[in-house]
Amino acid sequence: MVVARPRRAPAPLSVTQLTDLVRGALDQEIGRVLVAGEISNLRAAGSGHVYFTLKDDRSQLRCVMFRSAAQLLVFRPADGQQVVVRGRVDLYQERGDLQLYVDTLEPQGRGALQLAFEQLKARLAAEGLFDERRKRPLPYFPARIGIATALSGAALHDILVILRARCPALHVVVRPVRVQGVGSADDICQAIADLNALRGLEVLIVGRGGGSLEDLWSFNEESVARAIAASRVPIVSAVGHEVDFTIADFVADRRAPTPTAAAELVVPRLADLRALVARGERALASALARRSTHERRHLEKLAARLRDPRRRIEDLRAAGDALAARLPSAMRRRLAVARTRVEASAHRLAIQHPGGRAAALHGTVDAFRHRLDLAGRRAVEAAAERLARASAALDGLSPLAVLGRGYSLVRTVPGGAIVRSAASVAVGDELDIRFAEGAARARVIGTEHRRRTGRVTPAGATGGS
Repeated sequence: MVVARPRRAPAPLSVTQLTDLVRGALDQEIGRVLVAGEISNLRAAGSGHVYFTLKDDRSQLRCVMFRSAAQLLVFRPADGQQVVVRGRVDLYQERGDLQLYVDTLEPQGRGALQLAFEQLKARLAAEGLFDERRKRPLPYFPARIGIATALSGAALHDILVILRARCPALHVVVRPVRVQGVGSADDICQAIADLNALRGLEVLIVGRGGGSLEDLWSFNEESVARAIAASRVPIVSAVGHEVDFTIADFVADRRAPTPTAAAELVVPRLADLRALVARGERALASALARRSTHERRHLEKLAARLRDPRRRIEDLRAAGDALAARLPSAMRRRLAVARTRVEASAHRLAIQHPGGRAAALHGTVDAFRHRLDLAGRRAVEAAAERLARASAALDGLSPLAVLGRGYSLVRTVPGGAIVRSAASVAVGDELDIRFAEGAARARVIGTEHRRRTGRVTPAGATGGS
């Protein structure tokens, strides 16, 4: 008989062991994949890493693109873009999140370079770098020209051939540059700066021959566009063929469809210059002839208006004789007028002599003095008369006058109150009596006074001292 052993339960896995199993399975079963989707929640970290979410109608997946891969992008990813990414799916153990680690990122439906071209073009246009108002005119006939292009390229040969044919005495400075490949954009920027540092250059040609979008990409770099915009010397962009357009073409002061056309644009043909000089010579000769004719006619008009100098001298001599003849009579008239004025002034002075005026004023003073004396006597007499009348009136109102008619003035002692009624004194009171002449002191020994009924009431015996 066989006895079955009980089965042991499997040992539990740690979280780290489980995530390691998942990561291994993902690496073995899936590996690197191409995934298409829409970018959302894009965020560029300060470290240079780029984080975003790749989504479709039903799902979404976290993505990260490390700095080493992100710095190789030629366009700027943005939310809403449909892209195709290449990378590997892995598990971020610290949070347990499934992530797609992106190695490459391409726009879906169009190339990355074309998208980068359109993005940079729109951004620089918004900044005003393409504005025609900031672009400078080219010199008509420059004496010194700078060229930045490949030394071994056909573009340089074509430019030099045209320049020598048009103006053999032209001074040309060539700054060799790499026009494609890694570091070529920086080389072009440095070439523009070097040519700007040279004195005397009047215009620069920057360009290369034709090629694919990838070949011409150095002239679509933002650094090259800003170097062209910052140049103090006007720049002609000569990149590719007539159908090729680069960012440098839009920023430059002038765009030439080909390097050959750039040479023709900056330097006129010698034959054209000779024709221009001939036209100027003919125009100058014609202008001089017209000016000469005009001045001659003007001189003739002036000559017709100018009289014979001898006739002018004779006229002046006759005028001088006439003035000399008129001078004595004019002097006599002036003298007579002056004499008359002197006599009139002497007469007015005699009339206004101070002695006469003093005598007249003395008589006036005497008259005023007499009138003043008379008025003073009259005033004194009138005042004396008024004083007499006032004195008479005052005498009539004086108490002394009343006393003179036999009345007396009685006052109490002491106090000096006027006694108007016998009822106001009593027997034994002392009284002061004033007469018209002199006064007396008395004592009351008796009084009587009348009541309102008219009867007399004796108050006692009377006596005096």
